[in-house]
Amino acid sequence: MKHLLEIDDLSAEELGKILELARREPDPNDLPLAGQGVACYFAKQSARTRNSTEMAVVQLGGHPVYITDAEVSLGARESVSDVTHTLACYHRMICARVYGHAVLEEMASVDVVPIVNLLSDAGHPLQAIADVLTIIGEFGTIEGRVVSYVGDANNVTRSLALAVGRLGGEMRVISPAQYRFSDVDADRIAAAGVEIQWSDRAEELLPGSDVIYTDTWVSMGEEDIREAKLRQFEGFQVTADVLALAPEAIFMHCLPAHRGEEVADDVLDGPNSRIWVQAANRLRSARGVLRFLASHPNNVGWSPLS
Repeated sequence: MKHLLEIDDLSAEELGKILELARREPDPNDLPLAGQGVACYFAKQSARTRNSTEMAVVQLGGHPVYITDAEVSLGARESVSDVTHTLACYHRMICARVYGHAVLEEMASVDVVPIVNLLSDAGHPLQAIADVLTIIGEFGTIEGRVVSYVGDANNVTRSLALAVGRLGGEMRVISPAQYRFSDVDADRIAAAGVEIQWSDRAEELLPGSDVIYTDTWVSMGEEDIREAKLRQFEGFQVTADVLALAPEAIFMHCLPAHRGEEVADDVLDGPNSRIWVQAANRLRSARGVLRFLASHPNNVGWSPLS
């Protein structure tokens, strides 16, 4: 089946198709999920991801079912494979927000329904699709545009780099040396044909940027190393002075933001900020992905017993 675990599961043409579908407004006469369920499994809490995914399913005619780990104890009370098979008996797709990416890979290996990554420690593809929708809405295209990410080169950064590179944009990352992409991630990004410029000095890479992007320095599950990370990221906050290095750039943040840590209030709430357009595009992103997977030739003719 066709799954979406990371952006490089898609060709440039497929990514373009998802963006096209994402821009379509809901149509009550075109409901590819009519009468079908979509399992929405959340091992991690969520605001934007849960709301955007559930509403996208509804707008496509389906019925979302929210499932927490307290209900299924994935990998403990039942194996990942058995839970995946069980959910496939009732649902057209499984969307999952997990800690470890290996859980998604195991779900996809069962290959009974399409699996959608709603976030893992390795990637956040629906966020990246919302991000490029935002950039395209601002500039008309990604091609030739410069996206500069300031902060921890994390799961969001990896998916963003793959999406920007797939569409002909340039990706720059400004981070402490110890928070660059791992060798494995760097090799995967390079294999997708994406080149990354890196520096630990904003003044080297931010001039000429069209987009300045940041994310929280301390991700969910990293609370035990919070104080250490905050010390390591001193000097990497996006402030008005940082924006002044690329005064025409828009500012983006995937949220939630830790105001006063990775970004200053006057940047988040300032005229260059596009964070609410970006958040709204999470719904369009989810709708485009679900519509694409529902109509993909590999996924047509689905049956829980096939």
